[in-house]
Amino acid sequence: MTALYSWRDDPAVPEFDDSEPLIVFDGDCVLCSRSMRLIARIDKKMRFRMTPAQGEIGQALYRHCGLDTDSFETYLLLADGKIHQRSTAIAEIARRLGWPWKAGAALRLIPRPIRDGLYNLVARHRYRIFGQKMACGIGDPKLTDRVV
Repeated sequence: MTALYSWRDDPAVPEFDDSEPLIVFDGDCVLCSRSMRLIARIDKKMRFRMTPAQGEIGQALYRHCGLDTDSFETYLLLADGKIHQRSTAIAEIARRLGWPWKAGAALRLIPRPIRDGLYNLVARHRYRIFGQKMACGIGDPKLTDRVV
């Protein structure tokens, strides 16, 4: 098991405020960017902050997790000292949102290999299905206080 707040002990990860959940997402992916805008819109209590995987913090966290820093095929959710990936990150994000979104946490009832397999399938084909931008798609001025 990974130590709580393990990124704090990694000298390659720059310091950042991790007092609130942080979502690391593919800033070039249209699906991912739209998902972040949706989360920001429904997260009235502003529980989540976000950072693109292509940025300094995102790159460092991907390296910390042993992930490819050129292919951003997983969300990361840093919350309560833990790093969640893939479908577990999605379920944990849903769990922290209000109803009806909270019901998405039921994803955890599906065995992880199955849900991660479906997650990986979408992640592999997301640019082809949803498109790709060459700049972070959450540049909305209303979101600037959420972006790390």
